[in-house]
Amino acid sequence: MNSTSTIAHQKTEQTENIESRIIEAAKQEFIKKGFEQTSMSNIAAVVGINRPTLHYYFRTKDKMFQAVFASIVAKFLPHIDTIFSTQQSFSEKLEDVIDVYVSIFSTNPLLPKFIIGEIQRDANHLIETFYSLNLDQYLKHIGEFLEKEMESGNFKKVPLPFIFMTLYSQLAFPFLSKNLTMKLFFNEDKDTFNAFLQEWKQHIISQITYLLKP
Repeated sequence: MNSTSTIAHQKTEQTENIESRIIEAAKQEFIKKGFEQTSMSNIAAVVGINRPTLHYYFRTKDKMFQAVFASIVAKFLPHIDTIFSTQQSFSEKLEDVIDVYVSIFSTNPLLPKFIIGEIQRDANHLIETFYSLNLDQYLKHIGEFLEKEMESGNFKKVPLPFIFMTLYSQLAFPFLSKNLTMKLFFNEDKDTFNAFLQEWKQHIISQITYLLKP
């Protein structure tokens, strides 16, 4: 590699490093404060850069929100799509899907609150971001899988919103109510709460299986 190529490579690495730092800082700010309460100045300050530098990478807060949303959702939706394409039993697929969500929510415990907040603030903005990143294809595949199983008689014919709400309400609420349940039931012991999550996972599987059982 000649000196010109080396310099270009180093600049690319530096650019990618700054961009990833910006996205991570923006993610933490968005999740903690929500879209409206997060400013470009806040994000620049967290990263340790000035606003002109920030605008070089992301011209608008919407563009930054898209990058943050992609950094979170685009990491696990393709994984979930792959799970539904395997030859495992439905209960095994469901368990793997729940494991993915529990891992994401455990790493980002404020994420469910952030998503609920953005749905209440501006659902259209969230949906537009979702479609702009072409993430709807994954939900479409999952919907097609469920409808195919219903048509073949393997699943009871249940409206997709029922399945969606049953699954996501049970996935999200333990994290939304964590501060309360930790005090009421688990003596604020994280290990006990984590053990509960594993038991709760089996409860979700039972509920979804019962809902779809012909």
